[in-house]
Amino acid sequence: MGQALCCIQVDQSTVAIRETFGKFDDVLDPGCHCLPWFLGSQLAGHLSLRVQQLDVRCETKTKDNVFVTVVASIQYRALTEKAADAFYKLSNTRAQIQAYVFDVIRASVPKLDLDSTFEQKNEIAKAVEEELEKAMSAYGYEIVQTLIVDIEPDEHVKRAMNEINAAARLRVAANEKAEAEKILQIKRAEGEAESKYLAGLGIARQRQAIVDGLRDSVLAFSTNVPGTTAKDVMDMVLVTQYFDTMKEIGASSKSSSVFIPHGPGAVRDIATQIRDGLLQANTTEL
Repeated sequence: MGQALCCIQVDQSTVAIRETFGKFDDVLDPGCHCLPWFLGSQLAGHLSLRVQQLDVRCETKTKDNVFVTVVASIQYRALTEKAADAFYKLSNTRAQIQAYVFDVIRASVPKLDLDSTFEQKNEIAKAVEEELEKAMSAYGYEIVQTLIVDIEPDEHVKRAMNEINAAARLRVAANEKAEAEKILQIKRAEGEAESKYLAGLGIARQRQAIVDGLRDSVLAFSTNVPGTTAKDVMDMVLVTQYFDTMKEIGASSKSSSVFIPHGPGAVRDIATQIRDGLLQANTTEL
């Protein structure tokens, strides 16, 4: 209806291409324009000035012979001052951009191994952007930004990489666990050594206290009872302790059967053995 009245409307962020008798005439900016069709003017088409995005998936091979799929995202737009070139020079803009992306990626990635490809994806994106900018500017397009959004190795390669990573982490965990167990064993051994040392000190002090107590008892008895010797007092003390021990063994319900030779001669022998043992212990400690 607008063209019947020789008027057309061009929307915002869009330009229109006007032709006169089939030849390019002018680029119409957004707004209302007069298009006298009876003078040979006609509307050839519209061209969007909005930023557009093209996602390209390119399969290639790395230097270490691993096939990967590189996903590149290209953001581009037509230039207002070169709208005629953008409209007339390219019949399929997206296919043209895709061809350049394939060319650059397949020239860059085979020079890198797999790990370097992941590390240098920004450099790959920059190389793609520079090549596209140089090529597409002649056709009236501006490359706004180029991103390498994903690098996908083969599924078997990804599984192998995950297994390698898992094995490395398990190895680190095993080393840490072994180191922790080593520290625990060292600390436990140090604790046992300290405990035995303190127990030895306690036993030594206990024996020393027993010897001192017996000595004091013998001296006090010899002083208070005239005519007795230290040997007589010691025999009496040992016999008293012997009978106390027999009493405790008989009174305990959990005691096993113990066979001890008993009689007047046996008591004398036991007293002699106990006295000799205590004297030897005292001599060793001193």
